[in-house]
Order: sequence, then C-alpha cells, then structure tokens
Amino acid sequence: MSQTKKDIINKKTVAVFFGGRSPEHDVSVISGLQVLQALDNQLYKTIPVYIAPDGSWYVGDILRRRENYMLSADDMKQVIEVTLDVKGAVRGGVLIPKKTPLFGAPKPIFFDIAIPVFHGLYGEDGNIQGLFELANVPYAGMRTKASAILMDKVTTKYLLNAIDVPALPYSMIKRPDDGYIIPEDELGLMLEPLGYPCIIKPAHLGSSIGVSKVNNVEQAKACLPVIFEFDDAAIAEPFVENLVEYNVSVARVNGEIVTSAIERPKAADELLDFKQKYMSGGNGEGAKLGGSKTFTTASEGMLSLTRDINPDISSEMEANIRKWAVAMFDAIDGTGVPRIDFISNEKTGEIWMNEVNPCPGSLGYFLWEAVENNPVFFTDLLTSMVAEALIENQKRMIPHDPVPEGARLLKRVG
Repeated sequence: MSQTKKDIINKKTVAVFFGGRSPEHDVSVISGLQVLQALDNQLYKTIPVYIAPDGSWYVGDILRRRENYMLSADDMKQVIEVTLDVKGAVRGGVLIPKKTPLFGAPKPIFFDIAIPVFHGLYGEDGNIQGLFELANVPYAGMRTKASAILMDKVTTKYLLNAIDVPALPYSMIKRPDDGYIIPEDELGLMLEPLGYPCIIKPAHLGSSIGVSKVNNVEQAKACLPVIFEFDDAAIAEPFVENLVEYNVSVARVNGEIVTSAIERPKAADELLDFKQKYMSGGNGEGAKLGGSKTFTTASEGMLSLTRDINPDISSEMEANIRKWAVAMFDAIDGTGVPRIDFISNEKTGEIWMNEVNPCPGSLGYFLWEAVENNPVFFTDLLTSMVAEALIENQKRMIPHDPVPEGARLLKRVG
C-alpha cells in the first residue's frame, strides 16, 4: 500500500523501552527488539529507547539490531544519552539529550506513546509506569497499581485469596538487615508449616531466576544468599508432585475480557530453570528475533522452549483456568496482555494459580496467534495495545491547573 505525504506526517511515534536495571535485562532486550520489528510501520514511526544495566537511557538506530548488544565503546559513539521530561504539560513524551551540542540547545525527541517491554525489577513492577503517569505519557500494558501488585508474589497471594482463586500456601522470607544469612532455627520455623521438599524463589523476579527445590533447612539456608543478592525477599511454597504448568494470556477487547490459547511448557527436569527456559536451543543463542505478522502454526514464542499449545486437558480444567484468569484480571482492573501461570499435580488434577507476568516474554504473542478459529497476529496485538494506551491516558486526564477553585490557597497569575 502506497503512502501519501499526509499519511507519513500523521503517523504516531511509538517509543519502545527495554533493557533496564534488572537481572532480566537481556531477556527484555530480546522482547523489545521483537516489538520494534512487529509494530505496523504503516501506522507508526518507532524509536528504540534502551536502558542500560547502569540505568543510563539511550536512543539511536544502532539499538534496533541484536548483534550490537552489549554496546561497545565504538557503539556508544552512535547513540545519544537521554532523559525523560516529566513536566506532563501535554500528552505525549519528550526525551531530552543529556549533552548540550556545541551550538544551540539540545534537540528534544518527541513521541506519542510508550511501550515498556521490561521484565522484572524497575520496569515490570510499576516503577516505569508511575514515571509515565507523572509525565503524562500514554503507555501500553498494565497500569502502575496492577504492575506493582502482580510483580510482588506475596501481595498477589493476598489478591488471589480475596477473590477465591486457589493458590498454594506460602511463607515470606525477608532479607536480613545485615548480611544474607538467616539462622537455621529461625528459618526452620518459617518453613515448618510447608513441609519438605519445598520451593524457594525470589518474591519479585521472573524468568524462573533463583528458583530452588530444597529438602531440608540446611539447603534452604544455602540457597537464600543467591536470591538475596538480587531481591529483598523470598517466598517459599510446598513442592507440587507430578508438576505440570499451564499458561494463558488475558486482554480486554471492546470492554470484554478474553483469553488466549493455553500452553503447557515441557520440562525435562522438575523445574523450569532460567537456562532451560531461555537457552534451550543448545547453542546459547536464545531468541529467534521478530514476531510474525502472519500466523505461524509452530510459533516458537520468546525462545526455543518446547511447549504444547492448546493441550489436551479436561473441559473442567480448561474452564477453571480461563475463569480464574478472567477473575484475576477483572479484580485488578487489568489492561495489556499479562500471562497467568498455573501449576497442577497431573495425577490428582489439583491446580493453583502460581503467578502473573504483567509483561511476559515476547508479550506472549504466540498464545494469541494460536487462538483457534480467531488468531490474533503480533502486529494486530500491538496495534490494540497502542489504542488501549491512548484510551487509558484519556481516562486519567486532569485540568492543566489540578487544584479546584475551592481548594486554592495561592494566587494565580494570568
């Protein structure tokens, strides 16, 4: 389809944010590049905004190619370090270069909508969403409140209990004020109600980072320092025998909550650890970049993890998975396309909601492409998310002077 000059001028500019100060930085880069490639270039201009592990923000076309990560000294000459203007005077975002050119003022970079594609700390957990709210930037995905609640596994338990969605019992283990070691007698009291073996994992991370199965208090004590290096709390849960996992994504379409295809990841071991989940191709290369803009019957999703899409499960289990996912999404005023993970004892048929990923790897696009009779392609999924971002921003618009006349204690000028 040919484009007129007017079409090009009227294109919305979408800034895709990825990377970040998180143990899941590298996975976020892969997801962000997939989103950049899959966005409809007939509708949008795109800007990659990379946040490095040290927290620096960069823009530049070199950031569109995976082979350029991590940035070398020569690569750094081809990017511009920026910061976000948080005045919020108009709808949309402004990136300000941090270095002033030799002549004149730094040239701002304007964009209309942000798509944050962060996994884990300082991005998926409500922090960047709160910044966008402050700056009056329309952004895709879950809102600040939902992101913060769902990235905290303990707080998620409170939510699930409140809406009668089954979840495993748990114990929260906080990082000590001094060091990473918890005395065995103290730790044993925390774990005693759960029994052994049990699972210990970070309370705020994803991608199965730091997940351990422990058979006694000595093993629990030994695994906690690794978790506490990256997280200030751990959560312990009973170990589920005959473990099988089911995942489903949820979205709101025309006011109605809908669910994606269900996937059942395959695991050779008892747990999906990080390497198995994200490097199972065997060569460490990980992702095959690029979301498909057309339906692919064997979509690999984020990386080469083997999975069953639309697995053969009982109608009762499928109905429960979808019902409980919708209940959670509705309770949290859900937006975006979070992925909800369930775990089940395959022999007994017991099933529990395990955790919610506000921003799943690859945005879980392969789950939507696999919806039977009505597949949603990655490009269309992103277009819907951008539209939702504008609607959600409009809902929260307030007057330029946010202080009502009856509450004004200071004089106004002009």
